[in-house]
Amino acid sequence: MSASLFDMKELDAKVRYGNLVQEILKHDKAYYSKDAPEISDASYDKLRRELEKIELAHPEFITPDSPTQTVGAVPSKGFKKVRHALPMLSLSNVFSEDDVQDFLDRIRRFLGMSKNESVELLAEPKIDGLSCSLRYENRKLVMAATRGDGAEGEDITLNVKTIKDIPHELPENISDILEVRGEIYMGHAEFDALNKAQEEAGKPLFANPRNAAAGSVRQLDVSVTKARPLHFYAYGLGEHEPFSTTQFDTIQILKKLGFQITKGIRVFDSLKDIMENYEQVLEGRSSLGYDIDGVVYKVNDLKLQTRLGYVSRAPRWATAHKFPAEQAVTKIKDIDIQVGRTGALTPVARLEPITVGGVVVSNATLHNKDEIERKGVRIGDMVVVQRAGDVIPQVVRVLKEKRDGNEQIFIFPERCPACDSLAIREGDDVVMRCTGGLVCPAQAVERLKHFVSRLAFDIEGLGSKIIEQFYEEGLIKSPSDIFKLEEKNKVLELPIRKREGWGDLSESNLFKSINEKRKIELNRFIYALGIRQVGEATAKRLAATYGNFNALKQNIIKAQDCNSDSYEELLNIEDIGSVIADDLIGFFAEDHNLEILAELDNQLEIKEYQAPDMVNSSIVGKILVFTGTLEKMSRQEAKAKAESLGAKVSGSVSKKTDLVIAGQDAGSKLKKAKSLGVEVLSEEEWIALYE
Repeated sequence: MSASLFDMKELDAKVRYGNLVQEILKHDKAYYSKDAPEISDASYDKLRRELEKIELAHPEFITPDSPTQTVGAVPSKGFKKVRHALPMLSLSNVFSEDDVQDFLDRIRRFLGMSKNESVELLAEPKIDGLSCSLRYENRKLVMAATRGDGAEGEDITLNVKTIKDIPHELPENISDILEVRGEIYMGHAEFDALNKAQEEAGKPLFANPRNAAAGSVRQLDVSVTKARPLHFYAYGLGEHEPFSTTQFDTIQILKKLGFQITKGIRVFDSLKDIMENYEQVLEGRSSLGYDIDGVVYKVNDLKLQTRLGYVSRAPRWATAHKFPAEQAVTKIKDIDIQVGRTGALTPVARLEPITVGGVVVSNATLHNKDEIERKGVRIGDMVVVQRAGDVIPQVVRVLKEKRDGNEQIFIFPERCPACDSLAIREGDDVVMRCTGGLVCPAQAVERLKHFVSRLAFDIEGLGSKIIEQFYEEGLIKSPSDIFKLEEKNKVLELPIRKREGWGDLSESNLFKSINEKRKIELNRFIYALGIRQVGEATAKRLAATYGNFNALKQNIIKAQDCNSDSYEELLNIEDIGSVIADDLIGFFAEDHNLEILAELDNQLEIKEYQAPDMVNSSIVGKILVFTGTLEKMSRQEAKAKAESLGAKVSGSVSKKTDLVIAGQDAGSKLKKAKSLGVEVLSEEEWIALYE
């Protein structure tokens, strides 16, 4: 039987559709992967429009590899995660001349320099944009990634290749592997034009150029990024083979390689010149045509940078001198109490919305009860609020002269607004805390939010609102419930997709995100537990000390005996004093917490701590103690060097100590080391271990 006219038309459409898919995919590969487009943008757009027209008429033709279902040359399922070869760290901040002086003094102390010895700093304006790392292998751009959490970012290679300032191939091979780090940003005039176009199209406006740049780069549709006026400037390097001796020379070489660098880079060796430059940059910021929010200072000598190394999430050799916080005047409409994961009751001012620093602010922290009383804050007051960088907006002062008599004194609650448990102060703590503990729903919800947060499990799709919704519905009550969610959803036959705003795809993506996080690094797991006063840096030190979670748990349980070796070992960990130790011991003494940990242990693979991969390091995992006066480096530098080589540094000698490095006039620690038979090295022998 011959096909009908309708069937023939459909057959022709399907053949044409298949041809279009293959042709467009070929051009995508040429453009995004080979950087060699074969047709004009107009011709490419014409092919896309024809394809979309056929798909509209015949949705049954659509296949997963259709260009409308992909981004450039990759599937449109979000950005894949990539690990940085070297961490992309944040910068510490300074706000005054005294702060800059302290920064310089810390450098001198660490390096064992005299108080008057000069430290040469490179100063460069700090552009307010999105940090990005570009990886070149044998001159070709092979990867671009966001900072992410510092260790892991998002692969935005295809989007970044549309930015005209970024070379796809370098003119010379100064390093087989070269990671260039910099900032993606948008100029003022371009931002204004973009927002005008958004308004005319009836689309939401961007709050500021930084948000516009970040939003433009993180588009699944590369054509959107390509249409946005983005720029990139280089400020430093990640992984590379050394090719210069100073930060200034590095930046100049990057300029020769074709990268844009920020205007106004200078080198200074006196605080007076540093501060004069800061004032000049601050005064001229409005004429630049793009946003800057401070001046970055970096030790110019790269050898000194290496010696200084890093602390927590920031380099010791760099800091950002931020501009003064922007302020605005608005009215306090009400004051609410928020209950945090540790039970802290924090007063929050609900404001009449006001734009501060390019961001619309409607809430501001009032910190605690004493702060409200000190500032004399009342509901209905006109107040000055400020926001500096990413800092939470805060109330600076009350404009008492604007009062009309209708203002109300705020009475700080004596009971938790979430569970009605008594709120108390502990010792010298200025914070009121709910005593409800495990029965307080607000604390439970906040702990769950912390558990899935970016620096913890980082589960995509489980945002604050979803956590609150699932908690209220009884789907998630404890962290272990998260990893039972998919099975529970099947057994109860109450698919999550039945909830408002959910569909098959969103449900599937959520379960996929959860399952991808069943393996987690030890330090992230410790941080995720939300133990009071245990932040990211402390979690890393605990992980490095104990190596695996079972050892950590057992040793802290044993540390309940304050006379035990386990308690002494806990106190020997850097920055863990008796107060933090008590919080850790208290957490592991709670039966309910141990039950949840046991459930999590069955559901997860908690990876053992991996010390830094140090070539020729013979002290990875060993416990070192420094004693006496070191002559060739400060004690602080020696300790940092040991930790960078994968060792653990303790403050006291015990039978678990592996090495004692004894400087001049070593006393009781050296004596104890000899009595215990611990190996002792001189400072020269210590240096010979790693040089």
